[in-house]
Amino acid sequence: MSNPMAGGNMAGWSMLRSIRHRDEVSTHRLTRGTAKRIMAFAHPYRRDIIVFLVTVVIAAVIGVATPVLAGHVINAISGGGPDAGAAVVRFALIIGALAVADALFSLAQRWYSARIGEGIILDLRTRVYDHVQRMPLQFFTRTQTGALVSRLNNDVMGAQRAFTSTLSGVVSNVIQLVLTAGVMFTLSWQITLLSLVLLPIFVVPARRVGRRLAEITRESYDLDAKMNATMTERFGVAGALLVKLFGSPEVEAGRFGARAERVRDIGIQSAMYSRTFFVAMLLVASLAQALTYGLGGWLAVTGAVSAGTVVTLALLLTRLYGPLTALSNVRVDVMSALVSFDRVFEVLDLRPGIEEKPDAVPVPRGAGRVEFRDVRFRYPAAAEVSLASLEEVATLDRTANEPVLKGVSFRVEPGQMVALVGPSGAGKSTLSMLISRIYDVTDGAVRVGGVDVRDATLASLRDEIGVVTQDSHLFHETIAENLRYAKPDATDDEIWAALAGAQVADLVRALPDGLETTVGERGYRFSGGEKQRIAIARLLLKAPSIVILDEATAHLDSESEAAVQRALSVALAGRTALVIAHRLSTVRDADQVLVLDGGRIVERGRHDELVAVGGLYAELYRTQFAVVDSPAPYAEVDQPEPIITTVPMGTYVAQEALPPAVAN
Repeated sequence: MSNPMAGGNMAGWSMLRSIRHRDEVSTHRLTRGTAKRIMAFAHPYRRDIIVFLVTVVIAAVIGVATPVLAGHVINAISGGGPDAGAAVVRFALIIGALAVADALFSLAQRWYSARIGEGIILDLRTRVYDHVQRMPLQFFTRTQTGALVSRLNNDVMGAQRAFTSTLSGVVSNVIQLVLTAGVMFTLSWQITLLSLVLLPIFVVPARRVGRRLAEITRESYDLDAKMNATMTERFGVAGALLVKLFGSPEVEAGRFGARAERVRDIGIQSAMYSRTFFVAMLLVASLAQALTYGLGGWLAVTGAVSAGTVVTLALLLTRLYGPLTALSNVRVDVMSALVSFDRVFEVLDLRPGIEEKPDAVPVPRGAGRVEFRDVRFRYPAAAEVSLASLEEVATLDRTANEPVLKGVSFRVEPGQMVALVGPSGAGKSTLSMLISRIYDVTDGAVRVGGVDVRDATLASLRDEIGVVTQDSHLFHETIAENLRYAKPDATDDEIWAALAGAQVADLVRALPDGLETTVGERGYRFSGGEKQRIAIARLLLKAPSIVILDEATAHLDSESEAAVQRALSVALAGRTALVIAHRLSTVRDADQVLVLDGGRIVERGRHDELVAVGGLYAELYRTQFAVVDSPAPYAEVDQPEPIITTVPMGTYVAQEALPPAVAN
């Protein structure tokens, strides 16, 4: 006789998993309309789902028909007679044909299951990824990256199970249970009732085991998350350097080892609880089968039932316990799938910070004019841009932030350079992010080329604006790939021209792999000055009419800064420039200096005029600019021929911006 629970192991595991997730599901409150939105995702696959369910039903019918035919074989053998041999062969052929059909339907079921499941995963992941890319910058400064990635992986996979394992399991188990119970009661209601007596003996202890498993599983997940966070931080270049400078490898290894040991202990406990569960399930099913043979055998001896009926009942019993145990937790299975969908929809329901109007107009190419009209701005509250579950907090702060900009007005004409100066927190970086529409103004208007940036197409706006920050980001890809992020169709000649304009072509040519050199995580294989010049080359390849420099040389040594300044002299040639400055040379060469303090422009004019006034700028000049004067001012650098001006404008390259918490 085969394993009495061969047909129920998967159902048993489904029950165990359901019990383990019961507490998590019970604490989640579904959003209204979740089921309707799920149907919208399933609509493109409705035909595949119908075929899939048909294969599930047929497989369930075959599963019940096979034991019945086996009983007929036993009856034919025990009954004897001249036609017994032919009957046995006929039933055997039918059983064989059903086995072949079952195998084919199983393959078809798996194919449709994979097609539906992977299709839904694709749709959900691409939808969430595209949506997240449109979220405001503050969303990323508040959200835990690991929690967000989990939505695209774990929760999407959980949602996919709704249309594969959960849906097929419910349909298959219902069909099997109805058919099996109906056939068993038809053959012998006494044996059927006796077989079900032991079911509570299994289910009640199983729930207690499940609750304990849920506790240790949650602890295991927490420890895994902490270990992953530790590895992510320590294995990054910046984290590894910090450990080497200030940390102790022995202490780090000890902390990690302690958590890993606890995970090992939990793994052993979990394995034993799981094995105990399955052993108990097999034991109860075997005892029930023994009762079936005992009572059925006695009834067969007395002539109440046939021997074939006893065998049929014993075989059907293996297909009764699995569906019963699985369906006892069907609500948890369904709710688990709904919760996964709901957690994905939570992210999709967050409103993007920046949206393009249906009737948006392009910014005139090469316009170069920037105008602020009574601009007021405050950063969104946490509840406006984030989710508590992504920050691992109970509730989000709904308190409105204080205004950062309070009525800022100025104009920059094409080709002019404007320097933005002021103490930390004055709003300089915030102002620059409003131009490139990283954020939208709370009140007032920002106009580029005479067009309100809120009325402009995002593509045209980003074509006109290029940004270089104090820590420009490079992806862990080749130099060529990082530069083509600004212009995907750029030729090698255009890339070399941009590198030459950025004063870094000789360095790249000297590398063994040239343009195919991988820059490393965040570009750490290059020095700060080299990385900044590659970022400037990216900007030159884009060829914008407006350039924003957010303290692009703030953290460089004198030699690196001189090289970057020479590169910037090419980048600024003939372009409108807004420079957040901390060097006197930049301020001296500016056509206009705007002094910000407390979110307002408190002084404006040229360098000499502001020094003569003796206000805040004069104080900054004495305490900051005069001390850290640049070794290579823009205007004093011998500017090479602006070879990059012939490069057509490319596409927008997303530059790294400062988060609100550290914005100037």
